Amino acid sequence: MRRPLGILLAALAIPTVAPAQADSTGPDPVAQLVARLDLERYKATIKGLTRFGDRRQGTDRNGAAVDWIEAQLRSYGCSDVARLKYNYQPPAPRVRTDSAAPAPPARDTTRASGGGRYRGLRARTGVNADSLKQPDARVRALDAQASSPGAREEVYCTKIGDTHPDEMYIVGAHMDGIGWGEAANDDGSGTALVMELARVLSSPDVRTDRSIRFILWNNEESGLNGSRAYVEQRRTLQGTKDEPKWLGMIQHDMMLFDHGMPRADGTLPPDQRPEADVNIEFQGSAKLAAEAEQLAWVFQRANEKYGTDYPASVGSHMTNTDSAPFQDYVPAISLRENERGTQIGAGWDPNWHQPTDLYSTYSDKDFRLGLNAAQTTLAALAGLVGATTK
Repeated sequence: MRRPLGILLAALAIPTVAPAQADSTGPDPVAQLVARLDLERYKATIKGLTRFGDRRQGTDRNGAAVDWIEAQLRSYGCSDVARLKYNYQPPAPRVRTDSAAPAPPARDTTRASGGGRYRGLRARTGVNADSLKQPDARVRALDAQASSPGAREEVYCTKIGDTHPDEMYIVGAHMDGIGWGEAANDDGSGTALVMELARVLSSPDVRTDRSIRFILWNNEESGLNGSRAYVEQRRTLQGTKDEPKWLGMIQHDMMLFDHGMPRADGTLPPDQRPEADVNIEFQGSAKLAAEAEQLAWVFQRANEKYGTDYPASVGSHMTNTDSAPFQDYVPAISLRENERGTQIGAGWDPNWHQPTDLYSTYSDKDFRLGLNAAQTTLAALAGLVGATTK
């Protein structure tokens, strides 16, 4: 049986009302913080990430991007800048040893990853592995080095809370990409969003009651390996001096492109659709699904109040993203441009893992969807952690 909303919100440290203002006539501190987000700064951060091509894990360009991200976080004044280190070895290919074994059951092609059901028209998706499909010689050269197994690093920093520094929300995005493009959307758009939140909330005049950790995962494209490594290394440290207690995990992955369903010929409209929205997903089969759902609605309400252009919707099929390793240990949600399984998996983003995932592919209408996702997360987080400005 599900617990009443009030009990869930209390357990999550989620306020049932907006944070109190300094006085009845004073400015809204959440609105003040959201106003510090800027479209051009967001675009510039994405552009900075594309200097490193697709940032594929296990390459020099990936390491250079991690260094650049760390330097940016330090320049914002974000505290406790550190790196999580782990070793990545690709899994051995599967080999069938019993030729007489029965074939696996036929896959239900009406069901999408994460539990949703496909509807309407679909287009083919996949990962481009052909360098010659990238016509830009500069990008092709940037992406030329192949991935090698071995040591990996991912960078994070922390806004330390004043009254409950031992409790924190984790805000993440993955910085690696594939497909012989610039990984501008997947996931430069999410990485830049998290970096911009770190910039705003690390300002010296901003205080929070609880802590926030901003982390840029590595090895997402190889199987969520960076976020899995974090969970494996740090989950049992919660409540010690080395790791605050996790209150929630919020992931951002592909924030820019919501042009609608594919047309009959597989193409999509060239412009962002007016009814584009920010998709907030939780996983309905997770152990903490009820708590994650309530967290998702907190974010939807934040968008309703503080999002400037595009609304937000809530769904229950979160899948294939870096919040998944957390979902049975802490309320976990994902924000993105479309539903991961039923829409992106059905071809709603033709640039996904393709050479066309370039900064130049996207218009300001696209970038503004990502900015609205940043407004959504910043507003919700500000309420969750009790953020105020001097």
